[in-house]
Amino acid sequence: MSIRTTSSSVDYVEDVSPGSGALAPRAWYASSDAMSLSLNGSWRLRVSPTADAEDDTFAAPGFDAGGWAEVTVPGHWVLQGDGAFGLPIYTNHLYPFPVDPPHVPTENPTGDHLRVFDLPSDWPDHAEGAGAVLRFDGVESCARVWLNGTEIGEFKGSRLPHEFAVEQLLKPTGNVLAVRVHQWSAGSYLEDQDQWWLPGIFRDVTLLHRPAGSVRDFFVHASYDHVGGAGTLRVDSEVAGRVLVPALDIDVATGESVTVPVEAWTAETPTLYAGELVTAGERVPLRIGFRTVVVEDGLIKVNGSPLLFKGVNRHEWHPVNGRALDLETMREDVLLMKRHNLNAVRTSHYPPHPAFLDLCDEYGLWVIDECDLETHGFTEQDWRDNPVDDDRWTPALLDRAARMVERDKNHPSVVIWSLGNEAGTGRGLTAMAEWIHGRDSSRLVHYEGDWNCRDTDLYSRMYAFHDEVEKIGQGLDGGTHKRRQLPFIQCEYGHAMGNGPGGIADYQELFETYERLQGGFIWEWIDHGVQDERFGYAYGGDFGEELHDGNFVCDGLVFPDRTPSPGLLEYKKVIEPVHIEGNGGDGTVRITNKQDFADLSAFAFTWSYQVDGESVESGSLTVPALAPGASADIKLPAPPESRGGETGWTVRALLAADTLWGPAGHEVAWGQDTIVARTAPSVAATVAPAADGGVITLGPATFDARTGTLRALGGVEVTGGPRLDVWRAPTDNDDGAEWQSDTRYGVLWRKLGLHRMRHRIVAVEADGNALTVRTRVAPAAWEVGLATVYRWTTDGERLRLTVSVTPEGDWNVPLPRLGVRFGLAASADRVRWFGGGPGEAYPDTKGASRIGRWESTVDGLQTPYVRPQENGARADVRWAELGGLRVEGDPEFSFTARRWTTEQLDAATHRTDLTPGDTVWVNLDHGQHGIGSQSCGPGPLPQYHLRAERAEFTFVFSESR
Repeated sequence: MSIRTTSSSVDYVEDVSPGSGALAPRAWYASSDAMSLSLNGSWRLRVSPTADAEDDTFAAPGFDAGGWAEVTVPGHWVLQGDGAFGLPIYTNHLYPFPVDPPHVPTENPTGDHLRVFDLPSDWPDHAEGAGAVLRFDGVESCARVWLNGTEIGEFKGSRLPHEFAVEQLLKPTGNVLAVRVHQWSAGSYLEDQDQWWLPGIFRDVTLLHRPAGSVRDFFVHASYDHVGGAGTLRVDSEVAGRVLVPALDIDVATGESVTVPVEAWTAETPTLYAGELVTAGERVPLRIGFRTVVVEDGLIKVNGSPLLFKGVNRHEWHPVNGRALDLETMREDVLLMKRHNLNAVRTSHYPPHPAFLDLCDEYGLWVIDECDLETHGFTEQDWRDNPVDDDRWTPALLDRAARMVERDKNHPSVVIWSLGNEAGTGRGLTAMAEWIHGRDSSRLVHYEGDWNCRDTDLYSRMYAFHDEVEKIGQGLDGGTHKRRQLPFIQCEYGHAMGNGPGGIADYQELFETYERLQGGFIWEWIDHGVQDERFGYAYGGDFGEELHDGNFVCDGLVFPDRTPSPGLLEYKKVIEPVHIEGNGGDGTVRITNKQDFADLSAFAFTWSYQVDGESVESGSLTVPALAPGASADIKLPAPPESRGGETGWTVRALLAADTLWGPAGHEVAWGQDTIVARTAPSVAATVAPAADGGVITLGPATFDARTGTLRALGGVEVTGGPRLDVWRAPTDNDDGAEWQSDTRYGVLWRKLGLHRMRHRIVAVEADGNALTVRTRVAPAAWEVGLATVYRWTTDGERLRLTVSVTPEGDWNVPLPRLGVRFGLAASADRVRWFGGGPGEAYPDTKGASRIGRWESTVDGLQTPYVRPQENGARADVRWAELGGLRVEGDPEFSFTARRWTTEQLDAATHRTDLTPGDTVWVNLDHGQHGIGSQSCGPGPLPQYHLRAERAEFTFVFSESR
């Protein structure tokens, strides 16, 4: 006898359909004069290990859930309850369950949610033609819903809205809303988006009163004729009404077109006209932006002008609340973007909370709105059984496309629809593209995976190397005839994981050189670190996941708490809207307007002159309101009378007045140039070394006679050097990703043993007025080495060290760094320097490094990457002072100072692993290897490699006054 059990009550979980019971999708709006009731807040929760562990009696009125836990909605249950309800899971693209579509594991955490609510006392009574709608803006990954014991539907599509008609089920008090949420469903196969898997009701839940004759769906068509300066408005509405725009004296019926003079909407000039859609039962506020988007002459043009995207990919993230974001957090993102010169966002890889798009409309950001679709995990089986090429899944794909387009179609900021991300190719994507083109011809369609551009209106790639991007710009990339006629963007580039990304200035130069290259979107906006008292911030594997991708989830331009990283500051400089450069030392500065639409009238300009990094004179600079793309040579005031030292000027572009996104005086761009170069430090060798037992004295310095190691300079004790150092704690970009095709030097460095170099003393020689120490520095097991000579001289007050390095053997890898390291007492804290600052800089990430006088604490020099790695180097340093010691360099140098060794930094996996010791370790570097973005992209370009070749560099030490 055989017994077969089935769970028909949960068959919907593995059904490939989008669900049942939901109303047709429609346009979203933030408010109207119709009543609404937020159901956000405290809900009761019971989590079960499987989809069918509990029956549906919990949905009935009168069910006693008093013993259940309480959680906050919006929210994810695995981020509440200190692990009592389960834990987060992070994977980049591997599905955390067997790939057996549409089936999911029996072990399927299921959260039963209950909310009891009363209607407000002024909630309208039921009237003929009136209704009520229950709206869910986001639930992961599958939900079944009951109201007052009646099932009203179930749905999939985690980052998409679903509405249900519930008027007949409501009662004045004691309404019981029950929602069963499953972590895994057939929909999970469509949501493999390189982020934490976080079940829950994570966006708003709202009850909407729908008066008789109220607004249903509507479509605002607002085009702009850049030749005549007129806008044409037509609002198509499912329910007839009138459209009012007082500022434009518009009062027309829905469906009728009207053309009037207007100011166009752009990301630089986000002009919105307040209006209303008025029907018999409702008044809905409108914010109308007039613009026209086309591909013309092989270019994306808005209002007749080509665009250059200076964008970023944005996942939704909060270190405590996950993807449950409030309005102020969204506003903080937009303000940070605007203040750092970004002009575009790709909503990777799903439509964002709709309020975010309202902010993009208001503050001005171009948006690629991306559908909630990614099936990346199918790449592990060569895309076999990929849902986007399986007709059974097409209705779900079309439902997702429709819910995105219908929800967001009235946002002027949205200029491109994206079908999704990394979902292979297939008939379902073609069906989505055809539906979108048919529904909305006023925007373009994007999908990076469509390399032949069969379904799309632009050619898009991710992480294409610089040389390939240049070929594309030159039209030498080949491909189909259609593709060669289309504009190109990098929808992802500059992978901002850890220290980096490097090389983005080189990409920007290409974008600005070839008009076909219309910019790109850095990957990505924010590190998805989970706030965790054990680690500071947790990443993949920290919650015991059996499959995970480590800190690959921490690859943003801002840290989890939204503190800008050095990468964001670099990007701000690279994409600044005004370019400022010296003009050959003739006393002029060339100003170029790099904006696409606006002139320079919004900016005020200032100049200042520096002597040895300190400003001695400053003033305002008159610059004409240059048109987009225009340049002018502006005469600078005569420099002050020479006072000796290194001199130069700085010109800054500031906001001339308060704007929505920044105060007057906010800096948007700057440039520097040198007038008189510095004089290299010199020390006359006038004092001879003197040996006394185990000590050699050379002027103010004492050395170990056996090793030639510096022990002290005057009253400053020195430990552990200075001696040659070539190792740095590899960055995420040094180590690279295992799938990268180019050489991953971080892996080779460790294989070669550069982290465990041995120092052999060849000779310590006191000869004439110099102390010379000859050594060989080499890794165990290999023949390669670095013959290193330290030559010390003094004039009796200052101590000069010249380091000569000669490679021996067959060096086939560049060096991580080349310089010297030594230790100072833990009391060393305040750091002053003249050179690049205020933040860190490396050979291919130093655009934002400004020459000046700077000051910091040792702790303040550190960049707190979520996974510790090389950080904090200040570049182009002329001199630095720390712990009573002053160091000058010839040539300029980089320095770092830390309360832990490089080896301890290398061994750390989280911020909390780093514990201050009793020594401040200082590196003075002649060179550093570039950073690149090889964690998912190209490594450093050849010009940023630190080649193992003969080098000589000098430092002058003295006691600081």
